[in-house]
Amino acid sequence: QVQLVESGGGSVQSGGSLRLSCTASSIFAINAMGWYRQAPGKPRELVAGITTAAMTRYSDSVKGRFTISIDNAQKTVYLQMNSLRPEDTAVYFCNTDWGKGYLLEPEEPDYWGQGTQVLVSS
Repeated sequence: QVQLVESGGGSVQSGGSLRLSCTASSIFAINAMGWYRQAPGKPRELVAGITTAAMTRYSDSVKGRFTISIDNAQKTVYLQMNSLRPEDTAVYFCNTDWGKGYLLEPEEPDYWGQGTQVLVSS
């Protein structure tokens, strides 16, 4: 019903930048997409979200450093990550709203893609 392909992760030093991409295919209309991350031993958390009307939401930990954007025609969401810190190290996932019309909390989706690993060294 929903397929997600994330890319763009890698290893960088503290202060560096990465740009993540995620393309979705869905039988549902996409109204919002989000980026989530899961660090080892920690629960998955919402990092940033965006609606197809370009309304955005960020977690406090990334506000001012990360920028989310969306290409509605391509069903692709991007996450520009600047000033990366070691605590940003995690597997990053994206997801859609599954037709619900709002940005989903991390515990809501039943399906996740493979994610893309981000490793920030000090």
